[in-house]
Amino acid sequence: MDIRAILAGLTFAFIWSSAFTSARIIVTNAPPLTVSAFRFLVAGLIALALARAMGQSFRLTPQQWRLTIIFGICQNALYLGLNFIAMQTIEASLAAIIASSLPLLVALVGWLVLGETVRPLGVVGLIAGIAGVLLIMGTRLTAGVDPLGVALACIGALALAFATLAVKGAVAGGKIMVIVGLQMLIGSAALWVPALVFETWEANWTPAVVVAFVYTIFVPGLVATMIWFWLVRRIGAVRAATFHFLNPFFGVAIAAALLG
Repeated sequence: MDIRAILAGLTFAFIWSSAFTSARIIVTNAPPLTVSAFRFLVAGLIALALARAMGQSFRLTPQQWRLTIIFGICQNALYLGLNFIAMQTIEASLAAIIASSLPLLVALVGWLVLGETVRPLGVVGLIAGIAGVLLIMGTRLTAGVDPLGVALACIGALALAFATLAVKGAVAGGKIMVIVGLQMLIGSAALWVPALVFETWEANWTPAVVVAFVYTIFVPGLVATMIWFWLVRRIGAVRAATFHFLNPFFGVAIAAALLG
């Protein structure tokens, strides 16, 4: 792993971790699914406009379309949508800790579902890592944390693992900005249905909420996703996912500083 990949990974980890705090501010003042669907719609249109300005072609191969749809549904509709719902009842720092299990989940899914080779020491590491996550979750649950919120965050983390494995194939032919935009629009479309069915639009648009919403669209939404795509393409899904181990440190630090 070269220095550019390391710097990109650290930048991604910090930005991604900050999104737990901005999301917490948003979902305590607005319906989570509706605001997520609107956010992805805006971010997706901006990304496609930038792709057009950069001269990128919107023509994708059937495989790229398939993987882009998988990524959009798994990351945006399931992972981020479920996390927005979960953070109505659990702290941003806890959501960041759950998200840090991504490297373990990516390796586990690659091994069990995709048949990727894992050495015996790797299997031991997976078992120990998953046991550690379960231990942390067990202590949090006994301390009175909402179990439904934790369950939704865990399901979201598993969906993100599938999305991570789909990234490399989706961007194999380049056109990163096009893929970024399309997968956001796909996530938005998937979220509008449950948002319109289950939620009513009642939001408290304070200055802090507006800043958090705009920040979430442009920084974690666009910048972090572009860095993530580039990183997975450069060093692979499993290595890139290891930067999520930094989520507890950055996520808890940012949440403590801004949310107390």
